Amino acid sequence: MDVFHRIAGIILPVFLIITAGYAYSRLRGEVVKTDMAALNRISGEMLCPLLLFSALAAKEFDVVANLPLMLAGVLIALGSGVVAWAVARLLGYDPRTFVPPMIYNNCGNMGLPLAVLAFGPAGLSEAVAMFMACSLVYFTVGIRLMESGRAGPRRATLRMFANPMMLAMSAGMLFAAVRLTLPPIFMQALRMLGEASIPLMLLALGVRMADVNFRSWRIGLVGAAICPLAGLAVAAALDPLLPLSAMQRGQMYLFASLPPAVFCFIVAENYRQEPDKVAAIVLLGNAAALGFVPLGLWMGM
Repeated sequence: MDVFHRIAGIILPVFLIITAGYAYSRLRGEVVKTDMAALNRISGEMLCPLLLFSALAAKEFDVVANLPLMLAGVLIALGSGVVAWAVARLLGYDPRTFVPPMIYNNCGNMGLPLAVLAFGPAGLSEAVAMFMACSLVYFTVGIRLMESGRAGPRRATLRMFANPMMLAMSAGMLFAAVRLTLPPIFMQALRMLGEASIPLMLLALGVRMADVNFRSWRIGLVGAAICPLAGLAVAAALDPLLPLSAMQRGQMYLFASLPPAVFCFIVAENYRQEPDKVAAIVLLGNAAALGFVPLGLWMGM
């Protein structure tokens, strides 16, 4: 029961912020959606990349010790994408809409605090490793998928590597690999800017929820189930194959049980890739986390 209360303490504030964005959109009308477009651009191009960089460049992150866990994160993300592709084809969904949220789960603003609550401060390094692995897959495979059909393959590849999140991840991994450090005052500033992306993304999701229709709720329900179920199935298959410590094993299952990331909605909004449907997937997925996250913790322990 105590674990459930802790998990609820992370998830319920998320829904309160989303509700605030929804209520504000209803109160102020279309002008809010216009304003949020600019904020979404700032989040996607500056704040979210700084969140990832500050996590990877922190002194607590150990690249070598977390290599098996990063491999697990990459394989879980890819495996979930394969399952989601098959489901999208079966149900007639656009894979560019359905697959990317299944690849990129909420390992940042939900996974990091949940990992600290479940495993203590020592678990932060492992959680950051999973965050990086998931981001690597999303900003290569996921972005390439969304850009397919919009431009030629060469142009899509160049855009993929020029993405601000890819640049931030590369810089963060460089800092972590060679043990480069920035003065604490600069790191604190970067961390504060990165963390500002979390409430902004949640508010933007609430604003977009005003446009969600019944058909969007149907794809939302499917996505809410497929994301954690596919992740947990892949994690169970990897469990006997990878040399993971007890903490890393628990982190792998926690990571696998997480819902789609709020950031997926920001990217869908920027690409105009059916953002109302992605918003429904994210919202219902985070609601379903109240059931799937305890399942993942139980499997990992």
